[in-house]
Amino acid sequence: MKPEPATHLLYLHGFRSSPQSTKARLMARRMAEQHPRVRWWCPQLPPSPREAIERVMGGIADWPRETMAVVGSSLGGFYATCVAARTGCRAVLLNPAVHPARDLAGYVGEHTSWHDPGERFHFRAEYVDELRALEPGALPHPERVFAVIAKGDEVLDWREMLARYPGSPVKLIEGEDHALSDFEHAHLGEVLAFIDPV
Repeated sequence: MKPEPATHLLYLHGFRSSPQSTKARLMARRMAEQHPRVRWWCPQLPPSPREAIERVMGGIADWPRETMAVVGSSLGGFYATCVAARTGCRAVLLNPAVHPARDLAGYVGEHTSWHDPGERFHFRAEYVDELRALEPGALPHPERVFAVIAKGDEVLDWREMLARYPGSPVKLIEGEDHALSDFEHAHLGEVLAFIDPV
């Protein structure tokens, strides 16, 4: 049975990113122009993974599980997987981080935001443990998760991403990059078709 159109859409950005990311702004604009009835939320996530998930789950506490969806990029894809595991909602994962505790262990220290170099934050050692504690197991509804994975991703291993989502529809791209630079023209349409916003 085809799921109902999405009425609520959450977008989760990646590490060092923000709601000002190219993909987040493209989706926000598309929602405003073509799907104004959809409730759109793209929060700025704190560096602490525990606090990030608490903020997200608190913000969607009253959202309808059957008609909400989440899109996440990179580390946001990991968080989106957590949300999908907890709620059973539809999720689209864009080059999702699948082993963030391992991958970010070497990034403990001070960082700047991609979109505002004047904004600094500290990624603490305990955040690696928080990521490890959040790792969801097998998804209850893998068919409700759509992964967009680029073989040309220069940050994450496409083979690990592909292996993480058995039973889920996957768009495996030859080439491209971690940022999915051709997102608007090559992938946004399929993302929205999966979410099916009102």
